[in-house]
Formats: sequence, C-alpha cells, structure tokens
Amino acid sequence: MDFFPFSRGDLCLNLLRFAHQLNNMRYLLLLLLLSSSIAAFSQKTTTDKRFAGIDTTFARVLRDWKGAGFAVAVVEKNKLVYARGFGYKDYENKIPVTPNTLFAIGSCTKAFTSALLGLLQKDELVDFDKPVKTYLPNLEFYNNEMNNHITLRDMMSHRTGLARHDYSWYYFKSASRDTLLHRVKYMEPSEPLRKKWQYNNFMYLLQGMVTEKITGKSWEQNIQDKLLTPLGMTSTAVDLKGWMKGTDIAKGYGVLNDSIPELTDYYDISGMAPAGSINSSVNDMSKWLIAWINSGKLDGREILPAPYVNEAISSQMVIGGSLPGRKNPDMYFGNYGLGWMLSSYRGHYLVEHGGNIDGFSASTAFFPSDSVGIVVLVNQNGSAIPGIVRSLLADRMLKLPYKDWESERYGAYAEGQKKAKEASAGAVSSRKPGTKPSHELKDYTGIYTSPGGESFEIEIRNDSLFSLLPQSSFYLKHFHYDIFLHWDKNDIKKNDSTDEQSLKITFLTGEAGNISGATLPLEQPGPIKFTRVDKARPMSRDSLARYVGNYDLQGVNIKCYIKKDNTLFVFIPGQPEYELIPAERHKFNLKVLAGYSVKFAVDGQGVVTELAFLQPNGTFTARRKPDDAK
Repeated sequence: MDFFPFSRGDLCLNLLRFAHQLNNMRYLLLLLLLSSSIAAFSQKTTTDKRFAGIDTTFARVLRDWKGAGFAVAVVEKNKLVYARGFGYKDYENKIPVTPNTLFAIGSCTKAFTSALLGLLQKDELVDFDKPVKTYLPNLEFYNNEMNNHITLRDMMSHRTGLARHDYSWYYFKSASRDTLLHRVKYMEPSEPLRKKWQYNNFMYLLQGMVTEKITGKSWEQNIQDKLLTPLGMTSTAVDLKGWMKGTDIAKGYGVLNDSIPELTDYYDISGMAPAGSINSSVNDMSKWLIAWINSGKLDGREILPAPYVNEAISSQMVIGGSLPGRKNPDMYFGNYGLGWMLSSYRGHYLVEHGGNIDGFSASTAFFPSDSVGIVVLVNQNGSAIPGIVRSLLADRMLKLPYKDWESERYGAYAEGQKKAKEASAGAVSSRKPGTKPSHELKDYTGIYTSPGGESFEIEIRNDSLFSLLPQSSFYLKHFHYDIFLHWDKNDIKKNDSTDEQSLKITFLTGEAGNISGATLPLEQPGPIKFTRVDKARPMSRDSLARYVGNYDLQGVNIKCYIKKDNTLFVFIPGQPEYELIPAERHKFNLKVLAGYSVKFAVDGQGVVTELAFLQPNGTFTARRKPDDAK
C-alpha cells in the first residue's frame, strides 16, 4: 500500500524507428493514427496556459517510477480548473485512468473522520479537551494516567505517547471495532503524553467510534450523511464492498523486479475504516478541497463549521523541529493540525495529507492563503508519484520559479538505492554460524497469542516452519539458536540468510523445557510477547469419552468430564476447571497454563488407568477409581 514502461513519447518514437526501418509509408500513417488515439490516454486537453506541456512531464514521472496510472485534479477558489487521468487503471487490459476512476485514498480519510467531530463540536456534543473516556467508557489505555488525561485533541493530533502499532490491525485484522478497541489496553506508551508526535491509526479508529456512540449511527453512515451527500461526492465509497460496485475502479499495483507493475490484492480495512477506508475519484475529491479552501462552504452552503476549519488547519502539535536545509531554504516547519499535516512550501502555507494502502497512494493538499487545491490519486503501492505531481502543479499554480522535482526526487532515490546496496554488501552479520534450534521443529508448532488477542499459528510444511497470519504466511528461516527470520516470497527468492533487515522471531523456553512462547519486535518500546499453546487436534466425543471419570490423587478427587459437545475438562477442588487441548496420543495440554500437561495411561485392553499431571515442578499421578474404569 510498479511500473508503466513506456510514455506516449517513447511509444511514438519506437514506432517511428520501426517505420523508418521498413521504409513503408503505411507504417507512418499507422503512427499518425495511433498517436492521435494515444492522445486520449491523458484525457481531454485544456486551454489554461498554466498546464501547457504538463502531460509530457507527467508521462516521464509515470515512466521513471514504473507506475500503472494516476489521476490528478486542481481547484482554484471555487471551481475545478484541471482534471486528468494518466496511464492505466487496469494495466493488464490497458484500460485508461479517468478523472472519475475510483482509487483508495488511504489516510486522506482521516480529515473526514475528524470533520465529523468538528460537526459534533459545533452542536456542543463533544469537547475536544475532555478525556476521551467521557465518550467511550469501555476504552482502557495502558495505565490510569492515560485513561484520565488523553483527550480527543490528543488523538486527533497524534500526541498520545503511543507509537503506531500498525502490526496489530494490519497483520491481525478484525472487522470488529470493539475487538480492536480492546487491544489499545495492551499498547505500552513509548513517550509521555504530548511530548512527541507519533502517528497512530488506532486513535482515528477511536474517533470514529466516538461519533458512532454519540450519534447512534455507524461511522460509514455518518460520513455518507454528513459529508459525502452534502458535498455531492456521488461516486465515493466508504468501504471495499461499495467500491467494488463502481463502474470505474482502479486495480492496485506494486513493482515487480523494479521494472513493471505487479497486481496486488485489495485490502479490506473495514475494521479500521475511520483511519483509511474511503475510496474516491479526483473529480469527487475536488469538491472536498473546494469546501476547505472556502472556509467549509461549497456553492455558498456550509458543509463544515468555519471555526473548526480554522482550528483543523492550525498547528496543534510539532512533528519535528529543525532549521530549513540549504537546498530548499523556503521549505520549513512540519506540524500537525486535526487530520492534516502543515508545512511551508517554498514560502506558501501548505495543508496536506498523504494516504497509502495496498496498491494505492494518494495526496490531498491545498494552500489556504492562495485558494489552490491539488489531489493526486495513484494505483501504486508506497509511491513517490503523488508528491512529485503535486509539487510540479503547485509551482505552476503559485507562479514559482521552475524546479525539476522529478529529477531531484529520482536522483535522490537512485542514490539511496546505491548506498543501501553498498551498505548491505559491507554489512557484517550478527549471525552465529553452526548453531541449531534447541528443539525439534514440531515442538515450535502451535498457536501463539498476545495479551491483546493478536494470534498466529506456526506449522510445518515440507520440513520447514511457516508462520500463518490472518492475512499472509511467512517462511521461517533459521538464523541462529532459537531465532528465526520471517521471510516473504521476495526474501525466499534472494535466499540471503544473513539478512539483518528481516523481522526476527525469538522463541522462548519454559521451566519444563518446552517452547512456551515467542517475542516479535513489532513496536516500541519493546518486543511483543506471544504465549504458545498446542493446536487442538480434533477428537470426537466418543474418542474423549474414554478419559471421563474420577481419579484419586492422594485422597483428592480429580474429575474429568466433557463440555461443549467435544471438549475435555479436568477439575481439581479449589481450582478453576481447566480446558484440555489434544496434543499427542493420550496427552493433553492445559489451555491456559503453558508448560502444564495431562497424560493418560492405558492398559493392554485400551482401558484408561491413570492420569498424570506433567508440571515444571514434577509429575503427579492419580489412579482412576475402580468404579469409573471401563
């Protein structure tokens, strides 16, 4: 959340060479016909001289960055002055992008979510500076200080002290917002409240849930009723299901081998929708920008309260403090408002937000003092195109001296790639050669669960370990001792076992010598710990029935019984009942106690005679009572 190999100019040039080589006028005629049809590739021409020649520049941007396609729109004061599509919304079938093509806008959604709170603030239904638990009583943060002091404004401006924790919603996604809300309790802060700006998508999920709690309507319905319908954004969809109903939708792409677009799957972000699920076109988004440029009004109608608009695009938190660089002395400061990033662009006040989700990138930007807005939507994952296109258009609209942003950005990218390769070639691995895992591979298999409820499974495939997440699977490459590397398909192709950049999973050993869990360095301030339990082996009620009965442990009656149709439990007086998870033949693990097992002894006739508790502090055997033996 890559690339179009030829621009129009490249294609025409190649055809011209082809025609010259054949010395055949028929091919020159074909070239002229094809050139006229390719002109439609970037939509209709414009008579506004400010955009003269921009198509050629954009074709170069698309070619250099191996993009499939993009759409762009420019608004000035209260009207749309430029809207074009470039490249393809469907690269495989060569279907062009149009200004009405729907793209995922990712985190550009955040300004919509905060705007709902702006409307509630106008109606005095929320106070940005009250603790958010005032509106979400079921919300629990990591400690009471956070519970008592984190406000809506803190969440809207990313100053809660929480790092991103994107692994939680992205890799362990859930459609249940209550489930995602529950995970916040286990997110340890990496900074004190209001000390440091740290982007956090969960805080926008919570804002959306506040709007749901107050209005009694879903976030999706609120967005539709309060913003999209009044703005006339008739094609915009609030979720993947609605997006797929559109007749002009873009496919998402990555980049294969740094050369061509590679199709990616759509990511369903419905659970975290308030942080980034809106899908829109540049024509629709232009209406959103016009409203912001005009203090919340569109065609004279108030869409957003003017006081909120002013507050949202004013600095609420410093992103990073530093002096301007020598290369761009007129570009300085980086702050955050309410759902918007704020900065100086060549001496002009810029309000902007980017967006990225699998296969798509976006930029929504406007210059409030200049009444100019620009939106760029790209069907390329993690793309540089939105920022480059925005800057090229901004310079023209603001009548600034020409600057070759494309060469500068691509040159910096190429230099960065070169340095990365040099650093990789000279890197010394910390891997300890000759080491082996402490256990057989089968001992690492099982279900691993974090305190917040994120869960994954490790299984064996063809004598190798694989980590299975809800969204994807990873090959576990042994690094050293009980540490493995998470490899995706690209890592497997490289086959580089010294890759220090890969995510490392460290397995933990319990007191009984078993694999009790694992840690993953997913977030600051420390790794996330996952507790391991064996995966349940399906057993029928009839198979479990042989273990049911009473067992004597030095005068204490131990009872085994079946509940939930086919789940075996053991009960010890004075303790809670323990669910037993089938592990091996006649052996079960206690679901809630890692390292504790129950093993049943069976005689030659297949009759269960004993129950043994296998614990870190020893083995305790209970004889089955004669009346229960069958």
